[in-house]
Amino acid sequence: MSHNCFGHLFRVTTFGESHGPALGAVVDGCPPGIELTAAEIRHALERRRPGQSRFTTQRREPDDVKILSGVFTDGNGRQVTTGTPIALMIDNTDQRTKDYNEIANKFRPGHADYAYDAKYGIRDYRGGGRASARETAARVAAGAVARKVVAGVSIRGALVQIGADRIDRERFDWSEVERNSLFCPDPRAARRWEDSLDEARRAGSSVGAVIEVIAEGVPAGWGAPIYGKLDAELASALMSINAVKGVEIGAGFAAAELSGEANADEMRSGNDGRAVFLSNHAGGVLGGISTGQTIVARFAVKPTSSILTPRLTIDSLGGDTEIVTKGRHDPCVGIRAVPVGEAMMAIVLADQFLRHRGQVG
Repeated sequence: MSHNCFGHLFRVTTFGESHGPALGAVVDGCPPGIELTAAEIRHALERRRPGQSRFTTQRREPDDVKILSGVFTDGNGRQVTTGTPIALMIDNTDQRTKDYNEIANKFRPGHADYAYDAKYGIRDYRGGGRASARETAARVAAGAVARKVVAGVSIRGALVQIGADRIDRERFDWSEVERNSLFCPDPRAARRWEDSLDEARRAGSSVGAVIEVIAEGVPAGWGAPIYGKLDAELASALMSINAVKGVEIGAGFAAAELSGEANADEMRSGNDGRAVFLSNHAGGVLGGISTGQTIVARFAVKPTSSILTPRLTIDSLGGDTEIVTKGRHDPCVGIRAVPVGEAMMAIVLADQFLRHRGQVG
């Protein structure tokens, strides 16, 4: 089993390495007749693309996606999906393999180097190979397709914490997210974070972050009990993103501090006879099934492990040594994880929508 595929009816397989010739995704299970262009996918990739500010890696990748299969121009001149596998490819154009020559036989602390070598007996030291965050470009491309499948659902993400510094929820403004390079919904927090990121970058260090992703417009009923829970699959998808070390749904860990009265999302009857919830501690999911409320998920990203500070490690022969990681790296990898989190939310929801439709019509 390869473990490079995820999803059930809407299934995504990603391929490629950080310093390989290209990377991409094959999306299988997309319904036919959906209008899809490369320009739409490029728009999604543009938000994740590196080198757009001093706070992200300066690797210059245009991320120009090619649709190799799965679309056809219909009689109305529209390029639409055919129901067959959609192959997406993104060329790598700005690799600097020489940056990694000095550490080819050393394991970088905090990276997957040692674990990959222990499992496979071989590893691609050039930027981490398959374990590189470069792989997430393929996820974002696939996520752009998934958004088309669940076109009535609004999916948005924001950076809500860098290090120990959190946003002020009273100043949360979604329109601010696209106005700054940090995807921050609080302009005051964004200004503070710029200073702290500059300080970390000058020190050759890094910081972690927390990203919040929400989905609005998901009807009640998506998901399945026990082993197909919507929140469980969403948590798994977000946890699979590089450098993610924690995921919570709704109130998450804070729910443990609440009383039963405070945590229960009480209900009243709406004008249409449907439930109106008075709170959303459950994050829009109960029993693994969507309630019709906003789905809320947050995930924590650890500090970038590639830093300029010398650290203790071992080499491939088991000897003690020291390492300094050179190259172009994000002082906070969590910044570019925002569109990746949105993509994973979209992919999970597209899959759950198709499964729901297949089971109940």
